[in-house]
This record gives sequence, structure tokens and C-alpha cells, in this order.
Amino acid sequence: MELSPRDPDWENRVRSSFGAQNFMKHLGAQMVHLSPGGVDLELKMRDDLTQQHGFFHAGATSSIADSAAGYAALTLFASGFGVLTSEYKINLLNPAKQPVLLARGRVVKPGRTLTIAKADVYGLDDGDRVHVATGLFTLMSVSGVKD
Repeated sequence: MELSPRDPDWENRVRSSFGAQNFMKHLGAQMVHLSPGGVDLELKMRDDLTQQHGFFHAGATSSIADSAAGYAALTLFASGFGVLTSEYKINLLNPAKQPVLLARGRVVKPGRTLTIAKADVYGLDDGDRVHVATGLFTLMSVSGVKD
């Protein structure tokens, strides 16, 4: 399915919005891929992102999955509209202790008000890839929200 952004300046708007996201800055997440309907975020392992057993905390994993899905949806929204998550379900599949987490957000069904997206999170370590989490997200297009 080929997806078309409604805003000709979608790329700058999405990058600007991500750059203003303080929680992603706090985590250290970086946008490493951006395309219409798709966003990949990377998060490097740090001690302050782990739980008591030394694995990435589920909150960090879920947060980058949510943002990857949300920004994937935002790539398709019209100018002047922001994105808010209205619902998500995430399954944690494997503990993650790899040096990098990669969250791949992809739009499943675009819409004017509600967009459905998925996100898969992988632990990356020297070419090895472990599927850490998968989620399904409902994103709402909100008028007048500053990007």
C-alpha cells in the first residue's frame, strides 16, 4: 500500500515535532528512518533505562514503540494537526539486553481522525536481531495541536 502525506512539508514538521519531544530526549531516542507512514527510532542501552535484572525497562520499550507508531501516523496528517495516542496494546516477547533497541512504526490503516499503526521493537547486537515487543496503536489526529 502506497501512503501519501497530506502535507507537502510533512518531513520537516515530523522532524521538528520529534525534536520538541522532551521525553524522547530524556530517554535518548533518535529517529533513524522517516518515510510516509513509517518511522524507526533507536535507543541505546544505558544503566538508567534498565530494570532490576539489567534488561531494558518495559516502560522504555513501550515508549519508543508508541512514539514510532505515533510519528508514523503524523507523517500522513494534514498541516495544523498533531497526533495523540488514544489506545495501544503491546506484547513484550523477549527481555532485551542488547546494546540497541530499534522500534519500527508503520501505518496499517490511515484515516482522517483515527489511524491504526503497528510497532515492532527489536534488540540489536552485532547483526543479531531479537524481536522484543510488538504493539497495535490507535492514533488520533487533533486539530490545533502545536507540532
